[in-house]
Amino acid sequence: MASKYSQLKIFHFQDKVDSLPKEVQEVKAPLHIRIKPTNVCNHNCWYCAYKVDNLQLGQDMVEKDFIPEAKMMEIIDDCIEMGVKAITFSGGGEPFVYQYMLQTAKKLANSPIAFASLTNGANLKGEVAEIFAKHAKWVRVSMDGWDDESYAQYRGTSKNAFSKVLQNMRDFKAYGGACALGVSFIIDQKNYQHVYEFIKLIKSTGANSIKLSGCVVDNEGAKNNAYHQPIYDEVKAQAKRAKAELEDASFEIYDTYHLLEDKFDKDYTWCPYSQVLPVIGADLNIYPCQDKAYNLENGLVGSIKEKRFKEFWFEDKSKFFKINPKIHCKNHCVSNHKNQMILDYLSVDNDHLGFV
Repeated sequence: MASKYSQLKIFHFQDKVDSLPKEVQEVKAPLHIRIKPTNVCNHNCWYCAYKVDNLQLGQDMVEKDFIPEAKMMEIIDDCIEMGVKAITFSGGGEPFVYQYMLQTAKKLANSPIAFASLTNGANLKGEVAEIFAKHAKWVRVSMDGWDDESYAQYRGTSKNAFSKVLQNMRDFKAYGGACALGVSFIIDQKNYQHVYEFIKLIKSTGANSIKLSGCVVDNEGAKNNAYHQPIYDEVKAQAKRAKAELEDASFEIYDTYHLLEDKFDKDYTWCPYSQVLPVIGADLNIYPCQDKAYNLENGLVGSIKEKRFKEFWFEDKSKFFKINPKIHCKNHCVSNHKNQMILDYLSVDNDHLGFV
C-alpha cells in the first residue's frame, strides 16, 4: 500500500528544498497551505488546544473571525497562479460551519489544486460533502468518544451526535469518488481501553484509514509524557492487535501515538517548513505552522488583510526567518522531524556528495 503519511514527500520537490535557505534570493511558492476559514466551532472538546488556557496554541484567537467570501476567492486565485499544490482546511473552528465552504469547494473542484479538510464530521453532509467526496483528495474526521454517551461527554453535543457522524461517513462513501475518508482518534485516559473496538467500528463505516494520536495536555513535553505513560503500553498493544487483524489493502491503520518529549526543544534557528506549509488564519494573518497559529507574539509571519497573498509571499524573504525555533518554539511541533531532515540535507558538504 502506498503511504499517504510519509514524511519524505518534501524531497520530491528538490527545487523547493534548495530554495529555502536565507542566502538563496529566490522565493518559491509554498507547496501546501493550511487555511483556517473560520474560528467558530459547533463542538466543545475538553482538550482543544485553541480553547484551553494552558496551551500556547490559539492564545490570540478571536472566535468570531472568518475569511470573507471575496477574500477567500482571491486567495484561491492567487494559489492557482502561484502553483500551490494543495490546500487543507482546518480549525481554529470547524471548516464545515464556514458559511462559504460550498462556494470554496466548488471553486477548488474546478482548479488544479488538490484539496482536503479536517472536520468533526457533524456537517459533513449535503452538496458540500458530495463535492468533497467526488473531488477532494481526503477528509479526516476527528473523534474521541467510542459511543453516543461518551462522545456527547467529550464534545458537549446531543446524545445521538456520534451516531449521526458515523452515518455522515457512510453517506459520504456512498457518494462515490476517490476521496480518502479517514478518522483521527484522539487518545486520552478516558478512551484508551476502547482503541481496538473503535478501530473495528470505523472500518465498518467504509472509511479508508484511521490515525491514532495522543492528546496534547501541556506545553511541556515531560508533563505530556507523565499523562500518557500509564496508558501507553495498553494503547500500543491494542494498536498492534488492530494492525494484525483489521488492516488490509482497503483500510490503513496509522499509529502515531508516541511520547512527545523529544518534539518540544529545538536545536535549529530557522524553520524550513514555514516556507513549505504555512497557515492562513481566519484573522487573515500568516503563521509558520499550525502549532503557532494565533500566537501573535512569536508566531506571526505577517498579514494579508490589506494585500493579496501572492504579493505578501514573494516580498522580503527575511520574514520567514523572524521566528527562531530554538527560542520561540518550545511547544509541540508536528514539523520538527521534517525540519531536521531538510536541514540535514541542506548542510551536506557538496565536495563529499559522492561518498554515499
